[in-house]
Amino acid sequence: MALDLSNNGFSDALVILGAAGIVIPAFTRFRISPVIGFILVGALVGPAGLGQLVEAFPWLFYFTISDPESIEPFAEFGIILLLFSIGLELSFKRLWTMRGLVFGVGAAELLGAATLIAIGLYVMGQPWSGALGLGLALALSSTALVLPIAGTTSAVGKSAFAMLLFEDLALVPIVFLLGALAPAAGNAGLGDFMMTLLRGGVVVALLFLGGRFFLPRLFAQAARTKSPELFLAASLLVVIVASLATTVVGLSPIVGALLAGLLIAETDYHSEVEVITAPFKGLALGVFLITVGMRLDLRMIMQDWALLLAAILGVMAIKVGVTMALLKLSGARTGTAAEAGVLMASPSETTLIVLGVAAAAGLIQPSTAAFWTTVTAIGLTITPLLAQAGRFASRKIEERDGVRSDASAEEVVPGGTVIIGFGRVGRTVADMLRAHDKPYVAVDADIDGVAAARREGYSVVFGDVARAELVDRLRLGHAKALILTMDDPVLTVRLTRRVRSWVPHIPIIARARDAAHAAELYKAGATDAVPETLESSLQLSEAALVDLGVAVGPVIASIHEKRDEMRKAIKEAAGLEREPRIRRVRKGEAEA
Repeated sequence: MALDLSNNGFSDALVILGAAGIVIPAFTRFRISPVIGFILVGALVGPAGLGQLVEAFPWLFYFTISDPESIEPFAEFGIILLLFSIGLELSFKRLWTMRGLVFGVGAAELLGAATLIAIGLYVMGQPWSGALGLGLALALSSTALVLPIAGTTSAVGKSAFAMLLFEDLALVPIVFLLGALAPAAGNAGLGDFMMTLLRGGVVVALLFLGGRFFLPRLFAQAARTKSPELFLAASLLVVIVASLATTVVGLSPIVGALLAGLLIAETDYHSEVEVITAPFKGLALGVFLITVGMRLDLRMIMQDWALLLAAILGVMAIKVGVTMALLKLSGARTGTAAEAGVLMASPSETTLIVLGVAAAAGLIQPSTAAFWTTVTAIGLTITPLLAQAGRFASRKIEERDGVRSDASAEEVVPGGTVIIGFGRVGRTVADMLRAHDKPYVAVDADIDGVAAARREGYSVVFGDVARAELVDRLRLGHAKALILTMDDPVLTVRLTRRVRSWVPHIPIIARARDAAHAAELYKAGATDAVPETLESSLQLSEAALVDLGVAVGPVIASIHEKRDEMRKAIKEAAGLEREPRIRRVRKGEAEA
């Protein structure tokens, strides 16, 4: 079968794959975010770049995107997979605990920023309906770029995720509102909106119930085949079906993707699903970023650069101010509020959707929509730079307040022990190391706890290990051991796997939540994983049995038997050749 190189789809696929193969390694080598690289590639190969020269130089056809609209579905799929992966990191319990941030700070941030932007545009002559549409569009922030940068476990990541989640949920009401404001709109908008909410609620409930019953069985069958291809197919099928189901009833597909991720997160297969779908998410997000770059018209930017710059700075200033103020009112520290505010300052990929709806409804002129589309594309391009600026601002604020920032993590003592997490467990470990004159440095993301510990003489620095660049600066290749005491099972496994991949000989001792988590840590490369629930439950059982009158000898024997049983279970689950060291050593045994 001959390959038709002149086929538009085949040529575009080659350009995208070539961009991924060149951009990611090149920009990673120079420590520049690949996000910027993909957007610049999009600007270069798009219709406003080399694409406009194809007629004069036909050979450029093979180096340009000839049909930008044809790759839009793949770009949308990247955002869907991103929300799916975020759902895999969460749980319904954790989502419920964030309800105050989501519907409190998230709602206030969107409405507050939209109102201020709309007032500014109205004062400058925009009709009130168009100003409202633009305000709602520009108040949105980028889920596709912010969350991969900030994560969902750090203080900044949690705040950003809560606000972004509300924005994603509010997208459908925004679209209906703008449709109702259209000059030709009747009174059907409210009825359609209520019907969409009703149908959406039914579909979400059905997905929830069906997922609880069906997903464990589906993935169990896929796992039994030991076929990665089948497991991948099942994973993609779930996210696509969930996204299509919410789309059909008028909701955003990302609602279905997030729900699918949350449902799989409750199963035993979430880690495997996350790993096996990661390459698809990365490539599809790259396609999305290329489509953003294709919206950049360099000639227009050069002509209207002053007006574009003023628009970008004005929108960013409003969003930074609103976000910082709300986070401070909610109890966040100043550094966190500043970093989150700057990171969330640029518009969003969903801004482009709302701009299109506003233009179609006749609320804004096509030329106005084109101008703000360019503003949005530029804002998305500079988001990684905003992330760096936010971190710099946060570090300066924390240093001004007298606490060393994460840059101080570079001061790790060569040959010392690194403790990540300085809660009650980390503090006890530090006490034991100090008692035996072993050098250490601890890292924690709670700035108040770090300040208090430093006043007590502990060697603690502020830092968020959810950020890869901080872990790089810990110089773990020179450390004697790494001790993980964080109460975050997912982050602990990820960090263990990452450190083990590039520091193969360092002992990694990790706090495990239970026996299953311990087995997962051993698979990730932990030297020792200590289940906190195991020893505490055994000691409680020992004390209870003795108090109930059972002889000490049989009690100790049964405790040892139970410990051996759990040790063998962990060994089998983790595939270890040796038995894990989870036995509690008694003082008398140590002296013997």
